[in-house]
Amino acid sequence: MNVDLIELARTRIPDRSSDHGPVDPVTAEVIRGAMETVCFEMATYVSRTATTPILNQSNERNATILDAQGRLAALSVGIPQFMLTSTLPVRFALSFLGVDEFREGDVFVANDPYHGGGHLPDYNVFAPVFGTDELGRRRMVLIASIQCHHGDTGGAVPGGYNVTADDLWGEGVRWPVVKVIDRGEERRDVLYALQANNRIPDFIGDLRAQIGAAQLAAGNLGEMLDRYGCGTVEASIDHTIDYASRRFREEVSAWPDGSYEADTWVDHDPLGHPDVHLHVRVTVDGDRLAIDYTGSDTRPELQAWSTFGNTRGYTIAQIAAMMDPEIPKNEGFFESIDLVAPEGCVLNPRPDRPVSAGTHHPGAEVGEVIALALQGVLPSRAVPQTYKTGIPTVIVGEDPRTGRRFTDHSAEVYAGWCNAAKGMDAWGCQAAAFGNIWKATAEINESLFPHIQWGRDYRTDSGGPGQWRGLCGSHYVKEVRVPAKVYTYVVGMRYPMPGIAGGRPGAPNRLTIRWRSEDPFVVEHTADWVPIAAGELINYDYGGGGGWGDPLDREPQAVLDDVLDEYVSIEGAARDYGVVIAGSLADLTLAIDDEATARLRAERRADAA
Repeated sequence: MNVDLIELARTRIPDRSSDHGPVDPVTAEVIRGAMETVCFEMATYVSRTATTPILNQSNERNATILDAQGRLAALSVGIPQFMLTSTLPVRFALSFLGVDEFREGDVFVANDPYHGGGHLPDYNVFAPVFGTDELGRRRMVLIASIQCHHGDTGGAVPGGYNVTADDLWGEGVRWPVVKVIDRGEERRDVLYALQANNRIPDFIGDLRAQIGAAQLAAGNLGEMLDRYGCGTVEASIDHTIDYASRRFREEVSAWPDGSYEADTWVDHDPLGHPDVHLHVRVTVDGDRLAIDYTGSDTRPELQAWSTFGNTRGYTIAQIAAMMDPEIPKNEGFFESIDLVAPEGCVLNPRPDRPVSAGTHHPGAEVGEVIALALQGVLPSRAVPQTYKTGIPTVIVGEDPRTGRRFTDHSAEVYAGWCNAAKGMDAWGCQAAAFGNIWKATAEINESLFPHIQWGRDYRTDSGGPGQWRGLCGSHYVKEVRVPAKVYTYVVGMRYPMPGIAGGRPGAPNRLTIRWRSEDPFVVEHTADWVPIAAGELINYDYGGGGGWGDPLDREPQAVLDDVLDEYVSIEGAARDYGVVIAGSLADLTLAIDDEATARLRAERRADAA
């Protein structure tokens, strides 16, 4: 079956508020708050019941509630691009199976990138919610959905990332939509098929955690329907969607009209093909916003593809990050954007291309290119909500404590890639990724996998210089205590995080396997199961975030503070910021040489004129 995801995404459901009568805005807001609370409960349920660190530590999940037509009504705080790659699979299921196949007590599973998802590791679990309407009929009113990233897909290689696969089928098992709970009864045949097609023994337990979360949500939402009535809940959803659409249009109408273009590049695909190109034209016309990726790379030999659902998710998430956060993130927000991603380009491939790597890159670069396009008209909001990881560093071996094979996605805490914003240095110690990816502590991962983490320090001079400084990257060192193999794909070496509004880029990435051995392996683009002996080290120097604004405008005292904190070296202060610092760090006698600083900055400005 050919799936027209663009048509599914563009589906406009007419305002039905007249069918239900007016709703009190306060009641509508209470119902919205109740649904968002249920979304939070779904996400928390998974974190507390799943057993693998990707699900119970990383926050790489998102819970959503849709109405019976597949319109997004509410969501939790998780990975923002999931809010859309979890919507289209539900719309596909409604279109393909029909509403009559959604019965009380059912639960469905889907993970297919070409039926709305991002890549195969992202499993979406959803359940219909029924209520009794004013005529005494039991009917579906809502759909509860929880999407999570899993540690394997059953493909040719462990870990869910076969970045050298010839096609999608080489990456793992596709489940466009299957019913795992039928009117409250488990489909043991389907659940066993899911389990048999995954290497990780805990996969089925993690999937059951999602099933339980969807069932919990269905029960709680059913109680909400009983309390307020189906018509009131439906009218409240209409009201909130209309409100989001109106607020979105009001904000866009305040932006300067015009077309704004930008380009960005991914270093290479996993096969080494260089300079994967993204182009965007953002058009503001009154209260309408159009985003067009025509001109992006179409080379057929590439191995870097972002599905339409994934591209749409990153697009909306970046725009949402540049708007008033009080605007509800629901269907009214999304339907106000006209999105063009030509079929066959890297942001909307034909439905056989492998996408395990592309969901990250060029997917993540969607946020970057939009921020670059709008930096001249919305400079205070042009913060790329993205990252430059490539894919997780997958380590596979046998754990002597259990005698079982382990798959470690290297999901420990590290710093990197977070850009500064106007008025604020970059923050935190986590991957930017819209600020919502969490990482497990070293202690947790050391208890799960046979390794030791020896270092994760900030890298001095790695944050992009600017009037406000980008986040430093981190120097990450891990010792693998058993013979193992490493599989990964690395970007951000040639094209690190960009500076904005005159800021400079952050430092690039660098990954070395068998670091400090006689035979180090520096990853040029892909590590294809590189062996590592027991006791050898992996060093990942994660790149920094880009700066914002001219570094010569940074307050000299802020530069001195950075030197004292070892974010910036004394040499870097002069080289990057034009700030001359005298004295000794060891003796804590550092001080700004005001005259030398004024002279150096004047020379730099004159040279730039």
